[in-house]
Amino acid sequence: MTNTLQPVLNHLAARQPQIEAWLKTFLRIPSVSADPAYAASMDEARRFLCERLRAEGLQQVQLLDGGGEAAVYAEWTGAPGRPTVLIYGHYDVQPADPVALWRTPPFEPTQVGDRLYARGTSDVKGSTTIALEVVFAFLTTLRACPVNIKVFIEGEEETGSPSLRPLIDRYRDLLAADAVLSADGGRASATTPTINTGARGNAALEVKLRTASKDLHSGRYGGGVRNALHEMAALLASLHADDGSVAVDGFHAGAEPPTPRQRQDTAAFPYDEAAFFTDVAGASHGEPGYSPRERITLRPALDVNGMWGGYTGAGVKTIIPCEAQAKLTVRIVEGQDPAQVIHAVLAHLQARCPAGCELEVVALNPGSPAATLHPEHPLVTAAQAVLQVPGGARPIHVRLGASVPITSVFKEMLGIDTLMFGFNLPDEDVHAPNEFFRLSSISQGLKAWTALLDALGRFEPAAFHPR
Repeated sequence: MTNTLQPVLNHLAARQPQIEAWLKTFLRIPSVSADPAYAASMDEARRFLCERLRAEGLQQVQLLDGGGEAAVYAEWTGAPGRPTVLIYGHYDVQPADPVALWRTPPFEPTQVGDRLYARGTSDVKGSTTIALEVVFAFLTTLRACPVNIKVFIEGEEETGSPSLRPLIDRYRDLLAADAVLSADGGRASATTPTINTGARGNAALEVKLRTASKDLHSGRYGGGVRNALHEMAALLASLHADDGSVAVDGFHAGAEPPTPRQRQDTAAFPYDEAAFFTDVAGASHGEPGYSPRERITLRPALDVNGMWGGYTGAGVKTIIPCEAQAKLTVRIVEGQDPAQVIHAVLAHLQARCPAGCELEVVALNPGSPAATLHPEHPLVTAAQAVLQVPGGARPIHVRLGASVPITSVFKEMLGIDTLMFGFNLPDEDVHAPNEFFRLSSISQGLKAWTALLDALGRFEPAAFHPR
């Protein structure tokens, strides 16, 4: 790290109490994108961000409307001849439900030791704050950044980014850049340096199965007609073989096998397999021939997320349900078309739907493909230099088992690659009650983002666009 960065680092270290205070104010805004009841809070979050961006001297501060929740945009383009980096984050958060399971109020940040508890701390207001504060610190201390900056803070990530494509299409010229740095994505380990070089893609399906025109009395019809829940359970069970492998024809179509480098990195990652399962009181199960870590990061997966129907209230109601519903999602890998995979799942269910039953598609989301960052990409090279431990091993390349749609969407529509450089950690109860973010991650993230922007400024823009 060069001496020229010391004023930036000193400024950030001195400001950490104010940075934490600003983050807490941000967290008090219940910007839940899934629930229309929080529309006013979504507006408040946008105003809150725009006011800060303007106050720190960024230009072109505005809202970008793609037909849904608007994204917040700002830029600083005072580094001619240097790369332009689009910094991505999102201001929306998951609902706090079930609120009764929270030990502290979900929208009142509460510090317990090194942990800051609140909805959105880890996903992803904490890491978004880190990225913004580093940009602000460069402008305050050096009056310039090592790269040109475009800030893009989305408001629909937690609902699948439904209007991201039309938004990018509408503002394509404004969003043009050489690379994306995402505050979303997180670290794989608190102790071992890792670089995210990709993520699985996804798609979703919801179906409804009907066996009769109405619920039936089990005394009059029991044993004589089909039961919607029985049939749905059998259909869903047919999706997998007993050994845990997916039994859907065409499910693995196009899937590229893990490379030797990917399998080596996965094996090198410090992973306590026994603890992984005992921590959640679970048991290993899945595609034979791969380790659990490989199965959740390098291989496709199919999961039933929910199944319901019939009577679920108190006491007994002796009915035969006429209707059952289920939600399913797939995670896919490089080389696969998410629409093709989810349609293969649907075709499997339709082919096995018994005579006399009707299977209806309630919703089908073709999702987004997997994303991969080449191991020699300038974003990876810069991150390796920043995260390299003196005298130690190189940072391990890892892939996320989760999906980050913006990575593939930005690549497809803008032709630019994304490095996920968030500082949240896997155990921080994202999407669950008692979500938290480690305050120590703030100081670590501020140093790393400062060094990363400096390292990226040493590349020519053409290096991000190999022919």
